[in-house]
Amino acid sequence: MRQTLTLLGIESSCDDTAAAVVRGMAGDAEVVSSVVAGQTELHAAYGGVVPEIAARAHAEKLDICIEQALSQANCNISEIDAIAVTAGPGLIGGVLSGVMCAKGLAAATGKPLVGVNHLAGHALTPRLTDACEFPYLMLLVSGGHCQFLIARGPEDFSRLGGTIDDAPGEAFDKTARLLGLPQPGGPHVERSAEQGDASRFPLPRPLLDRDDCNMSFSGLKTAILRSRDAVVTEKSGLTEQDRADLAASFQAAIRDIFIVKTRRALALYLAEVPAAPVLAIAGGVAANKGVRSALESLCLDMGVRFLAPPMALCTDNAAMIAYAGLERFAAGQLDDLRLSARPRWPLDTTSPSLIGSGKKGAKA
Repeated sequence: MRQTLTLLGIESSCDDTAAAVVRGMAGDAEVVSSVVAGQTELHAAYGGVVPEIAARAHAEKLDICIEQALSQANCNISEIDAIAVTAGPGLIGGVLSGVMCAKGLAAATGKPLVGVNHLAGHALTPRLTDACEFPYLMLLVSGGHCQFLIARGPEDFSRLGGTIDDAPGEAFDKTARLLGLPQPGGPHVERSAEQGDASRFPLPRPLLDRDDCNMSFSGLKTAILRSRDAVVTEKSGLTEQDRADLAASFQAAIRDIFIVKTRRALALYLAEVPAAPVLAIAGGVAANKGVRSALESLCLDMGVRFLAPPMALCTDNAAMIAYAGLERFAAGQLDDLRLSARPRWPLDTTSPSLIGSGKKGAKA
């Protein structure tokens, strides 16, 4: 009989300090508590995440978040079966802060330590939220990563393709800066786009002529820059409508790229004839309503179930780390105090590395 496990999760790979408690079994677990301390205000003046500032903030907030997560779960550390921590990939200072904190807890309490790949946390979220059965197709799309993965097991992922340069969340942030919108860019670009004309600016759709699942987003940023500069030259500035039209045109291009490339990824996945085909999305950009709606319609057309996590589990959080740790722990996969922080850590170790790098380093 499978054992019910309670895991503490710790996440600090970018600019969110998080801790959570998850209880249950592999494929049947619940989030008992989840605490996330964001750093938006700390980085607002810099137009992006400053790694050194993020690392210091993690070091200051990790113990507070852990204490709050345990308190909300109404349990103490002695009732935890294991401690799961993001060991990579990510901004190395932040990852190191979390790993050292988890090691200290493990050494002091004698609890087992489980290092978790941050990408696996996102990729296994459908197992936590919807008890999704393997294999399923995962579109992991965030500020630092973008890739199509066939998830066949807790540590068995095949990458079908991904971005060769900027991640989409990165492109949203850069576009927001070009348009004078606040950070983080994704929600503000989406909100501005709701009032815009998506057909006004003919932006490119890179790599759609290539019969693969790879994507490129850096050219969109350049196209937005040139379109913005042309308007500024003509009008000596941007009106709110100009800004909304640029945002809408940008979001439409992102949506079109995802539709075409997801259709190709689904075709490869469906060739394996899964008993109950599923496309799941995770990561910060998965919160974008336009992207969600387009992919949901595509799945309806292709007879595939579409899964998207609750908004709170789209962005970085420790509940997904705790659950991924639960899967590893249940399978007997443990680490010790030699666990290292890793800036890069691909899920699919058999595929060649993708070209380019983003916020969290070279694409995994």
